[in-house]
Amino acid sequence: MSYDMLRHIADSYGLLFLGGLFVVLIGWTFRRGAAQSHDRAANMIFDEDRADG
Repeated sequence: MSYDMLRHIADSYGLLFLGGLFVVLIGWTFRRGAAQSHDRAANMIFDEDRADG
């Protein structure tokens, strides 16, 4: 394998892989039913304050 061949693979297939990964991660974030876990994670820092009263 030459450098040019490796560069071509990294440029084309790497871009496709990272683009697909981006779409999957965005889809995972906005999936149905995820709002509850996002709200829980966003308010987790306040749990200690609620325990003190």
